[in-house]
Amino acid sequence: MDINYITIIGLVAAICTTVSSLPQAIKVVKTKQTRDLSLGMYWILIAGISLWGVYGIFIKDLPRMCSVFCSSPQF
Repeated sequence: MDINYITIIGLVAAICTTVSSLPQAIKVVKTKQTRDLSLGMYWILIAGISLWGVYGIFIKDLPRMCSVFCSSPQF
């Protein structure tokens, strides 16, 4: 398997979007309250979605680029 910078961008994007809810889960466990949201969760999620967009552009994957475009207005 050839690992280059494009593959690394995809891997980091996958990690970010997968673990983005972890800061929120930790905060809920510590505070035992769900009314406050973790800012860290959103920063990691935004980073992951942005990296997915960059990755989609590099590999010329239109569905991935479109999904990022649809996800972006949430932020």
